[in-house]
Amino acid sequence: MDTALGMRPGAGRVTIADVARAAGVSIPTVSKVINQRDGVAPATIVRVQEVVAQLGYETSLVARSLRSSRTGVVGILVPEFEPFSTELLRGISSATTGTGYELLAYAGLVTGADQPGWERRSLSRLSGTLIDGAIVVTPTTALSSSSIPVVAIDPHTGPEGHATVDADNEDGAVQAVEHLLALGHTRIAHLRGRPDLASAQLREAGYRRALVTAGLPVDEGLVRDGGYQEDRSAAVARDLLTIPDRPTAVFAANDSSAVGVLRAAAELGLRVPEDLSVVGFDDVPQASTTTPPLTTIAQPLAELGSRAVEMLLTMLRGEPASDHVRLPTTLRVRRSTGPSPARVTPGA
Repeated sequence: MDTALGMRPGAGRVTIADVARAAGVSIPTVSKVINQRDGVAPATIVRVQEVVAQLGYETSLVARSLRSSRTGVVGILVPEFEPFSTELLRGISSATTGTGYELLAYAGLVTGADQPGWERRSLSRLSGTLIDGAIVVTPTTALSSSSIPVVAIDPHTGPEGHATVDADNEDGAVQAVEHLLALGHTRIAHLRGRPDLASAQLREAGYRRALVTAGLPVDEGLVRDGGYQEDRSAAVARDLLTIPDRPTAVFAANDSSAVGVLRAAAELGLRVPEDLSVVGFDDVPQASTTTPPLTTIAQPLAELGSRAVEMLLTMLRGEPASDHVRLPTTLRVRRSTGPSPARVTPGA
């Protein structure tokens, strides 16, 4: 901040009164310049604009919305800042560059909390005065009643009553299991996500479909709840990997669960992939840094975010937007999968 203009370093947020004082004009004159109204001499306009730039003055979002009914801000609502949401934010941020919109990232839940409806409460707090539209990540409920345009990414309930973007969860699961089958595995376990979520249901459906298509029965004893959580999945995997005729491979419903499986295998002295193969889902950055690096199904996370931005901006322009976009998934083969061992010792 330029102390020559009479501002003290660290004095706090610059106000319109500070600008008026530094420019030697009245507050109404500054207001006219900022809002591009008539009645101000050209030289004065230049002077006020220079001071605004030097002081870094910004009007509040609330004041801006009261004047124009728009804030120029898009809200990104996530339940919490975890690897999946963080990668989506990268794509959203990149796609928003140059559009004239700013981003407001908002976490609606405390980590680990289970509060259905968090997104509705968050939208109520932010709509109208702070954001013009919102992208909501993994909402738990339908958002068709929102007062502002909303696009949902990977909603818990699936496409329902509002614009949505997701990845092909079922096909991704089929790819994962077919990869393990091609390696000779027939005892393939599945750590599913939360059973109430559409993504988890579709991934489990893909797991079952791939086995049935291969002519193999689904062993219900090999289907366990991992809840999309690393610690819970590690505990479940420890039990699963010590049963007689244990599985030689595990398809986990997300990468966090797969990391839990890798932990459990290491604790039990099982080598991956020599004794056990593991496949995850999502391809978050951690997947390539595990020991060994994780074979996983890659969701196009950055593209999910960018497509959501495109849909939302179309809606904000008052133009018709797609109701639903589904993107393909891709198998990423790394070193956590290998040929099925010739023999598995019961209880090993």
